[in-house]
Amino acid sequence: MRERDVEQYLREQVRAAGGRAYKFTSPGNAGVPDRMVLFPGGRVAFVELKAPGKKPTALQLAQHKKFAGLGFTVAVIDRKSQVDEFLAAYRQEVSKL
Repeated sequence: MRERDVEQYLREQVRAAGGRAYKFTSPGNAGVPDRMVLFPGGRVAFVELKAPGKKPTALQLAQHKKFAGLGFTVAVIDRKSQVDEFLAAYRQEVSKL
């Protein structure tokens, strides 16, 4: 399985949950997460996608820390089961409201 397969699965599953997973680029800010995920109700998360078994670079981790410091969820996902876990966490958060 390749990173693009995981990314496609993320897009499909987020859309099925009523959200959108936009490709995220920020010129001049290398290392930002791959996808900005928008969920109903104004929830936003950022997702770094990797090929199975691969890890984020030091630059990516630094950017993740900045985003998390602002209160955003940042997930690193390298397999389809983690997409399912990511969405389950979102659903659990929503059910508590």
